Amino acid sequence: MIEKILRSAKKFIPRPVFSFFQPFYHRFLNFLGAARYGWPSRKMTTIGITGTNGKSTAVNLLAEILEEAGIKTASISSLRFKIGKKERLNALKMTMPGRFFLQKFLARAKKTGVRHAIIEVTSEGIRQFRHKSIKWDILAITNLTPEHIESHGGFENYKRAKGRLFAEPHKTTVVNADDENAGYFLEFPTEEKITYGIKNAAKIKAENVKLADNGIKFSVKGIEFSLPLLGEFNVYNALAALALARLIGVSDEKIKSAFAKIKNIPGRMEFIDVGQPFRAVVDYAHTPDSLENVYKTLKLMAGTGNSGKLICVLGAAGGGRDKWKREKFGEIAGRYCHTVIAANEDPYDENPQAILDEIEAGFLKIYRSPLACAVNFYKILDRREAVKKALESAVAGDTVIITGKGAESVIMGPAGKRAPWDDRKTVREEIKKLQITNSKSQT
Repeated sequence: MIEKILRSAKKFIPRPVFSFFQPFYHRFLNFLGAARYGWPSRKMTTIGITGTNGKSTAVNLLAEILEEAGIKTASISSLRFKIGKKERLNALKMTMPGRFFLQKFLARAKKTGVRHAIIEVTSEGIRQFRHKSIKWDILAITNLTPEHIESHGGFENYKRAKGRLFAEPHKTTVVNADDENAGYFLEFPTEEKITYGIKNAAKIKAENVKLADNGIKFSVKGIEFSLPLLGEFNVYNALAALALARLIGVSDEKIKSAFAKIKNIPGRMEFIDVGQPFRAVVDYAHTPDSLENVYKTLKLMAGTGNSGKLICVLGAAGGGRDKWKREKFGEIAGRYCHTVIAANEDPYDENPQAILDEIEAGFLKIYRSPLACAVNFYKILDRREAVKKALESAVAGDTVIITGKGAESVIMGPAGKRAPWDDRKTVREEIKKLQITNSKSQT
């Protein structure tokens, strides 16, 4: 109610005046929210996980580990809001919700007996001071690659925004030792610093890393861990969750048990199997780095030759933001995919056709003439039609990969319009239609 009143009052304040006072407005709202709900984070262990890629996976892995250990936990991520066994989809299109929502969530968690809360922290949330008025105990960063560059005004500003989180008082910092920006985050004062990684020296170092079609395996000082997620990037996510779980006091046996029970992370390298002869995968991949990691992993699984083609459906991570990504996405898809289908994603108020044209421009940096290249390129605005085209193009041994939305439940259009959507559901529906059509043609 208070936030609604303040939001209404904001309409009567001249834009230049509000822009000047905006930081104070956000900080005041944050303080007000924490005070309104009794400063709930002060009565629990609060873990913040930030980074460019892997945040949601690390949050969800850690939550699963703590649950396996019998520790009642609350977690907030781009995927879901969870308190104990109760969870609901995060359909807000906002990873780190507004201050009143966040404080109310923590208060509700505390009331139900939760003593450990895991929060996915974003640079946009930090910029609006949503990390303030929270008592942090452990802060972790998964990695840092270019993201929100236009919003923050450059990569260094984006990095400093993440740094403001680590400048908050906290007991322990957990950092990916293999990330080139690790040193920056390790400079912030704290009682304890834990590093993890595969390549560089780290307190928690993965050895004997094995990447297979059915999952990943690695060992830490002779103790072997395995979980049915794919790709080296998920080894890093698992290491982050492992490091955090150990800090909380969870045994390696419980961590191993939790990892073994993981089925998938919704919308993150999620395989859709409806009995089709080819692989169909949905992934959130919303940065050039994450997109390339996904393609690399699936390319290794698919093998080489005509029997292992990648058929790729991609968008551009939303209109009105990070326009620099679009050409990058087109370039990366051109290098890895046999067929590229640029499709509508979340255009907001931007012309969706113009977004696809920019993806094509990146693709043409790899192949100057679409007619002369070995890769098929299509622009299909209707995302369902794009998925259908991809599935129809696949034969046994191929991999269809749809990226950009993951487990998100809406497509954002002009003036905040929300259209219900689910890549995973759409893939299942279109495969079944294809199977029915094929069955009829054979009779």
